[in-house]
Amino acid sequence: MSRQFTPKVVTANRLREGDVVYLTADDRWTQKHSEAELIEDEAHAQMRLLHATAQKLYVVGPYLADAKPGPNGPEPTHFREEFRTRGPSNYNHGKQADLAG
Repeated sequence: MSRQFTPKVVTANRLREGDVVYLTADDRWTQKHSEAELIEDEAHAQMRLLHATAQKLYVVGPYLADAKPGPNGPEPTHFREEFRTRGPSNYNHGKQADLAG
């Protein structure tokens, strides 16, 4: 018996800076997980992943990440994805520097 499909978001890394980005419903890439398109249909998820994979000049390593609906948009369901929303972990730069300043 196959497992039931769980909601997903499309995530990748921006090619130039390496920042974690998420695909929105209007085909933008955003650094905010809460702005990502929450995909609840498996066929639609595969189509969105194909769309992301075709953007080789902008992002690398796109994949589907588990997510759940939240009060302000999609929320990660796995530690790895929660960790990725916080930005680089080696020192304050990127998202961490923006939050500190």
